[in-house]
Amino acid sequence: MLGDKFGKRGRARIELIDRERTHLWKPLLHEVAAGSMDLSVHELSYLAQSHWHHFRFRLGQMIGLDRARREVHVASVLDEAGAQITAERLYTYDTLVIAVGSLTNDFGTPGVKEHAIALETTASAARFHRRLVDSLIRAHDQREPLRPPQLQVAIIGAGATGVELAAELHNTTRDLVSFGLDRIDPDEDIQLILIEASPRILPALPERLSDAAASLLGKLGVRLRTGARVAEVMKDGVRLADGQFIPAELVVWAAGVKAPDLLRDLDGLETNGVNQLIVGATLQTSRDENVFAIGDCAACPWLGREGNVPPRAQAAHQQAAHMVKQMQRRFGGKPLLPYRYRDFGSLVSLGRHSTVGNLMGALVGGNLMLEGYFARLMYHWLRKMHELALHGPTKVTLDTLARLITRRTEPHVKLH
Repeated sequence: MLGDKFGKRGRARIELIDRERTHLWKPLLHEVAAGSMDLSVHELSYLAQSHWHHFRFRLGQMIGLDRARREVHVASVLDEAGAQITAERLYTYDTLVIAVGSLTNDFGTPGVKEHAIALETTASAARFHRRLVDSLIRAHDQREPLRPPQLQVAIIGAGATGVELAAELHNTTRDLVSFGLDRIDPDEDIQLILIEASPRILPALPERLSDAAASLLGKLGVRLRTGARVAEVMKDGVRLADGQFIPAELVVWAAGVKAPDLLRDLDGLETNGVNQLIVGATLQTSRDENVFAIGDCAACPWLGREGNVPPRAQAAHQQAAHMVKQMQRRFGGKPLLPYRYRDFGSLVSLGRHSTVGNLMGALVGGNLMLEGYFARLMYHWLRKMHELALHGPTKVTLDTLARLITRRTEPHVKLH
């Protein structure tokens, strides 16, 4: 949006620095992991986007900041063989917006880094899917009976990501088995276990939604373990705090979020206990008016309520739109406006089976609970709104039509 509004007319030089070459909307990572979404079809090239929307893309990871000189320190980029693509660089700025997102928080639990996969990037989601497919092919080919942890998947954390992943995996594992892996009985051999430390799944959402999602997952055969804190992740399973061992060949860690460790000591900027940058109502960091932070990496006050804005996709979208207005006022020498979070509710997709959620605000005149087909349409509309913000209506319409056609000629699940 900044490129179209200011870069196109030469009013400002807009630069995007990112360590990845492509973008995928983070709420879709569970679909990549399950195999119900082909990453190559849905990911967006930053270079192409920069060409179409009048900003400059710089490949690299921020590793430091000099606020006095207004310089961002970016690491060198290496190829797969370790050869250097770009050297370490310094980029100057007048206004810096930090939007590095969040990572999963393992809370120091032993074994998580070694034996669990966190769905933080497209690479980690694709890696989980490859391991899942390999596990199914291995089990189909072997002659001996399945081992206790074999074809069991433990998902730690029953927030939206964990719940949606469990539902998608129920669908895609059955689709995968139908492509010639007939020695596997998905109902008998494949087990999904969803583990949550809180007393119920989806603890951040209304209890009615939690109950509806739990009922649907139960009908799918997903085992739910609530009130269960994980003490250790091991090579062949998960040990709970009460000493019980849950065997699992694959473990996904989807419990808790924190901002990247880089922010903890970024040239003196103030952070909280989960590394989020402390920002005021204008989204400016507490110790530097020229540095802004938005999205999951920002601890932003929720005006009119206690606490901070929750780390949700709708909050990041609202803050990005607000930043465009802020930049326009900043360039014009006008005072900045406070950001006010509007909670429109939550939607949780349970794959092809259902969607549950609640809509809030002026759109529905209160708090409306949703289930079933209409909720699923609303969930898909949220995805389309993100695509519209990036591409515009013409490209989104053409891409949607193209995907509808190709889905009739391709498997509905990624087979590799």
